[in-house]
Amino acid sequence: MKKILYVFILLVAFPYASAAAADSGPTDTLKPILNELMAVLSDQNLKGDEHLVQRRSKIMSSISKGFNFREMSMRVLGKTWRSIDEKQKDYFTELMTKLLENVYIGKLEGYSGQTVEFVAETIKEDRAQVTTFLLNQGVQIPVHYIMKKADGNWMVYDINIEGVSLVRNYQEQFKSILRKEAFEGLVKELEDKNRSFLKEKS
Repeated sequence: MKKILYVFILLVAFPYASAAAADSGPTDTLKPILNELMAVLSDQNLKGDEHLVQRRSKIMSSISKGFNFREMSMRVLGKTWRSIDEKQKDYFTELMTKLLENVYIGKLEGYSGQTVEFVAETIKEDRAQVTTFLLNQGVQIPVHYIMKKADGNWMVYDINIEGVSLVRNYQEQFKSILRKEAFEGLVKELEDKNRSFLKEKS
């Protein structure tokens, strides 16, 4: 699990070695986001704990341009999503986004020279898969960005790393909580988890 999380955040954040040719397709959509993230991570004026809040805000702002957190949240929650109202959906998406921020931002800041090579792109109607290799100290790890086109924009809603889906991982983690404590129990669990990160920072 730790390996999956580590690779996930590297692939959100780091530059590619080469890219498949595409005209305004999913791969091209990712490029400016990657470049913007790299600029933030490389900015010496944003280094250090004293710039933590500003740095992480900029990182999340960049990621949000390429990730559809609502779609991701819907898929993580599964059939429970259909049984809750719009206010609950909005709040769950907010909690899920904050959880991803808390879990992954620290790994973003641990960049150490890895590169990503874009090797393939498959499009079927409004769905796409962008296949990449993470190149890390001679090791080549296959990673697939799963994307959906909505309102003319391609957005990532899942990442599959060596056959393991980020969305499916969270689905499995949340299943037992939903079964025992229902949606309200899961919300409380996420609230508590996010609060624990705040305490760690203080």
